[in-house]
Amino acid sequence: MINSPVLGRARPASDSELQGIAWLPLLARADRQWATATLRVSSARPGERIVRFGRAPTFWFGVVDGLLKMSNDTASGGTITYTGLPPGAWFGEGTLLKREPYRYNIEPLRQSTVAGLPIEDFHALLDRSIPFNRYVMGLLNERLGQFIAAREIDRQTEPERRVAASLAQLFHPVLYPGVGSLLRITQQELGYLAGLSRQRVNEALAVLQQAALIRVEYGGVRVLDLPGLRAFRGDTGRGDATRLPGRRTPQ
Repeated sequence: MINSPVLGRARPASDSELQGIAWLPLLARADRQWATATLRVSSARPGERIVRFGRAPTFWFGVVDGLLKMSNDTASGGTITYTGLPPGAWFGEGTLLKREPYRYNIEPLRQSTVAGLPIEDFHALLDRSIPFNRYVMGLLNERLGQFIAAREIDRQTEPERRVAASLAQLFHPVLYPGVGSLLRITQQELGYLAGLSRQRVNEALAVLQQAALIRVEYGGVRVLDLPGLRAFRGDTGRGDATRLPGRRTPQ
């Protein structure tokens, strides 16, 4: 793990932590046992970088618990946030496949637990496991759609639409299977990801809740209509919203 304090706290994964890794059950028994033995987990604190721009990759990373952000520094000294990484997220496979330096930073928004599979073990699984290949290919395909959507978010000026799009990304069932329908996130953390103040996030969440797309609960946000959240179009001039028909609650 890139950050030495994070690496210094690395340890074997517990049984409960292993149960939250979606790709492990896909492997043949021998590969699953081998991967379980080589996986390491560590705690990461706000201010510690798990991945640093320009550094060579050493691990394939996953989020066991907490919330990370993927970002980059601008020439003017600001920060561009690409996406949040909630529990269940595994990331960086494209960088590992090309064996090129990272083009972004990864850091926790709060105390988090991350898992790491060493890069050579990642490539070894790719070489011999068809299920693992299919899983990684699926991630790459979904990731492409995610970053196209991220460009759309960058062009949004209305807070309601930015928050709706940011939330929809975090509830992606393939990329982030550990989230389910309830995401543990604060308004301040959501503001970091959407590029908005806490007050604007609070106002946007009220609009989305009024539209029956989400429900704000203690310590998090529950999605009630993921397709509607993805299709959300707000009219900030009137304070109302329209969405596509066909509301359904994700299972």
